[in-house]
Amino acid sequence: MRVTIAAVGRFGGGRGKGAGARALFDDYAGRLSVPLALKSCEEKRPLAVPERKRREAELLFKLVPKSALVVALDRRGKAFSSADFARLLESWRNRGIKDVCFLVGGADGLDDSALPKAALVLSLGPMTWPHLLVPVLLAEQLFRAESILAGHPYHRE
Repeated sequence: MRVTIAAVGRFGGGRGKGAGARALFDDYAGRLSVPLALKSCEEKRPLAVPERKRREAELLFKLVPKSALVVALDRRGKAFSSADFARLLESWRNRGIKDVCFLVGGADGLDDSALPKAALVLSLGPMTWPHLLVPVLLAEQLFRAESILAGHPYHRE
């Protein structure tokens, strides 16, 4: 299974904003046995928040691989334990799903228009996370899921 995280923001290397988060993301992505890509987009025009969120959602969907199962991240979504998340990923793999794409909105969140288009709306819990850290959190949980399924001691309950 291939995994893509399509996120709003700048996730470049170097020393700019998001560089530390990108380094952490790359570290976890490098530990995975499955390919993990981080694709990003940005709406640069100064738009009102509702219009910017709508436009960001449009840009995100352009990054989704063809026929990928789409997972939208939203605070109102379903929260999983790490073990349950691992079992969910395993069930997708066993069903023959080849591509999964996680959508991460910008600083103001993902536009509501994206939610009905997703197979799953996922929450990382009730806390608010900086959108630049969400790809790191997802990459870590993907690695943790692999570890759980392999019986590796990385995950301890």
